[in-house]
Amino acid sequence: MAIQFETIREKPTCNCGVFGIVGDNSAAYKTFLGLHALQHRGQEAAGIITRTKNAEGKNKFSIFKGKGLVTDIFNSSEIFEQKLVGSMAIGHNRYSTSGASQSTKNVQPFAVTYRMGNLSVAHNGNLTNARQIRKRLVNEGAIFQTTSDTEVILHLIARSRLENQVEQIKEALRQLEGAYSLVLMTDDKIIGARDPYGFRPLVLGKLNSSWIITSETVALDINQAKYVRDVEPGEMVVIPKNAKSDKDIKSYKIFDDLPVPKHCVFEFIYFSRPDGKIFGSNVDKIRRKLGKNLAKYHPVKDPDGDKVIVISVPDSSNTAAIGYQNQLEKDGIPSKLEIGLIRSHYIGRTFILPEQMKRELGVRIKFNTVKGVLENRTVVLVDDSIVRGTTAKQLVKIIREANPKSIHIRISSPPISFPCFYGMDFPSKEELFTNKFNGDLEDMRKYLEVESLEYMTKEELLDSMVDHAPEHFCTACFTGEYPVPVEKQFTKNELDI
Repeated sequence: MAIQFETIREKPTCNCGVFGIVGDNSAAYKTFLGLHALQHRGQEAAGIITRTKNAEGKNKFSIFKGKGLVTDIFNSSEIFEQKLVGSMAIGHNRYSTSGASQSTKNVQPFAVTYRMGNLSVAHNGNLTNARQIRKRLVNEGAIFQTTSDTEVILHLIARSRLENQVEQIKEALRQLEGAYSLVLMTDDKIIGARDPYGFRPLVLGKLNSSWIITSETVALDINQAKYVRDVEPGEMVVIPKNAKSDKDIKSYKIFDDLPVPKHCVFEFIYFSRPDGKIFGSNVDKIRRKLGKNLAKYHPVKDPDGDKVIVISVPDSSNTAAIGYQNQLEKDGIPSKLEIGLIRSHYIGRTFILPEQMKRELGVRIKFNTVKGVLENRTVVLVDDSIVRGTTAKQLVKIIREANPKSIHIRISSPPISFPCFYGMDFPSKEELFTNKFNGDLEDMRKYLEVESLEYMTKEELLDSMVDHAPEHFCTACFTGEYPVPVEKQFTKNELDI
């Protein structure tokens, strides 16, 4: 049986990555590099659209998209030299949180031609009222080409009776609820916009005479561009094709009154790359603080006074593990940070496995232990989250085979108890690890077969968000307190339209 490892997801999966650039003759190639840097935000599909001129001198949008990784899709110089030419481009990495992942129709960016010209959009997030809007538009005669929530944005803009395109877009965005960080491209400008809560990150950068709007600063770094600032929650940034300086960039308030920001705290815990900057803070700095607080409130000591061996689940937990071990040493607990798990980076997209073996062997294909490091040691396994618990259980099993003295798991976030409706993909509420055991930590520990299991509390987590007010973060996946109301009858699958 051939299975895709992506379907055996233990971690929450991110929404998408977006990138837009204006004023660069190699715009498509710069977009390709940016999407490659954002590959962690979506690995199902990717697409790039550029603006150029046709034989009659009229504006034309050229599109190239496909399923798979960025380097697999854009694998020829011909794509950039002949198919995707022009000085403006936007791109998108896809992981589907809304819309059928099997359909190539749902691969973004999406593009339309309407009375004001060409229009394209790339969307990071999830719209909680897309279903209602779509139903209304269909009843009014609209025809949809995809099952993605993003398509409603184009319909709302195209159906506006306003005569100014910027005002059309503002009018459309005011009708949306939920999470959106958008990059749009018209015949003569690039536009970036964020929802009023700022759930998802979006940054503005500069490269010589060109301007970039993208999800994370890592997409700027790979292009040797400079970070300028964040696009603010509830802000729309408009950059014309001939922008020469920041004076040519226009900023608009989409909403008259803004709510308290609710940044997705999981962007810092897990989603974003540690070498990037989001929500105005360095991800590495936050993750080290998470690890330090985890050690401060949930330390592990060796009963014989030997050094505690701290290891991470590579790669997302590496930085938190560093912070954890540093804090243990600071608090006088003998410890050593070690590489105890080696992760294979050469796993293909499919692998032949019998059904009954796919869980366990899937973990063994990805991870192996450094036995000499773990043998007869008190081992602390630091991880950022546990979703279903299946991978954690198998990791413990292979660590146990290295004959440690004891195994202790420390998680740098609270237990995930609720689904996300703003762009993260979690299993159903019933499938979540903590809910299988009704939140009983002792039963969870027994299932994992470890000597101890401890999570951070919400208060400890928010205390780790240095440079930010605690109330500026969405913690709905831990608490069930949703900043933007979601109708009770909705489940995650019901939001797929």
